Amino acid sequence: MVAASGLALPRAAAPCPARTRAGLRGGFARFAPPVALPPQQLRCCASAVDDGVVSAEASKPRLPRVVGMGSKLVGCGSAIPSLSISNDNLSKIVETSDEWIAARTGIRNRRVLSGDETLRGLSIQAAKRALEMAQVKPEDVDLVLLCTSTPDDLFGGAAQVLTEVGCTNAFGFDITAACSGFIVGLITATRFIKGGGLQNVLVVGADALSKFVDWTDRGTCILFGDAAGAVLVQFRILQACSADEDGLLGFCVQSDGNGQKHLNAATSNDESILSNTNGVPGFPPKKATYSCIQMNGKEVFRFAVRCVPQSIEKALEEAGLPASSIDWLLLHQANQRIIDAAANRLDIPSDKVISNLANYGNTSAASIPLALDEAVRSGKVKTGDIIAASGFGAGLTWGSAIVKWG
Repeated sequence: MVAASGLALPRAAAPCPARTRAGLRGGFARFAPPVALPPQQLRCCASAVDDGVVSAEASKPRLPRVVGMGSKLVGCGSAIPSLSISNDNLSKIVETSDEWIAARTGIRNRRVLSGDETLRGLSIQAAKRALEMAQVKPEDVDLVLLCTSTPDDLFGGAAQVLTEVGCTNAFGFDITAACSGFIVGLITATRFIKGGGLQNVLVVGADALSKFVDWTDRGTCILFGDAAGAVLVQFRILQACSADEDGLLGFCVQSDGNGQKHLNAATSNDESILSNTNGVPGFPPKKATYSCIQMNGKEVFRFAVRCVPQSIEKALEEAGLPASSIDWLLLHQANQRIIDAAANRLDIPSDKVISNLANYGNTSAASIPLALDEAVRSGKVKTGDIIAASGFGAGLTWGSAIVKWG
């Protein structure tokens, strides 16, 4: 568990995983015992955590990162479905309007899978484009991380994606952390490079939430779209005089299951497919299906505008950087009001905020790499730029990473 400060407390009472500084394989050395909290409270939110709970030690910065294997972000790519659904299109399905949606969310269009399109297909396209930009051959990729909550196959899709891309020497697995998934995947990639000796890790964020949307509910159907984005993370040798050249300068990841009730797509049970149970009560189990996305928009909004700026501030503190050093703020594209509130809290001007929400809506784990790819290819983000990225969503989970592009 991570403390409200996002920083490590003294080892005896550390509420977050203590990350290794040298010599250990893997990014996490151990986990401290959980800290008891009152029920029904969201951790790391100003409205839910007593300022006196966290000791003064929590404000102390972490030790500098060790010299050794670092990482760099060297390529990105993205892919979107061909079908675009406008706010006007939705107004013919539910009682809404372009003005109503845009004023409350900043969204005007979203892309939705149709015909023979699949999430795996989008993931493959995004991955190939990232490798092309990075000038890395598929067979040189060591690991593929598919960050998604909506795979085409319940058992995961990373293996299929890496096979279709041609990553013949890579291992792959899925990461499920909803809209925080890409940030979790990006951090995981750097840990495999630092502690596992890998050289090229492909991180794909992809989701097709349109499959789980109730298209008669105007509170949720206006928000979501489908897409995929990818980033190639590559190893970098750090010298004593250039430890700040690591592509990941600082990060903070957090979660709180108390907020699950505010945003979820839980399983539900259908009637048993067998009529003859041979007298065994409760057997066979009922067939499970997923419900449509259920969201308490007001609570999710309150959570995001409080916790996201805190998370970025803690990641900046770990990086040893002030907010003024940020070249670009790149948040999960959920709601323009959340993006604006976080930028105001961090005192980041609007011309340093990356947003493509109006064109694509909330694409969950794909939103950050999709927006990053557009910003890089348009020439907005340049080599050496420092980006504060943050994802947040169901779980509840949220996390931030301070990264350097190129």
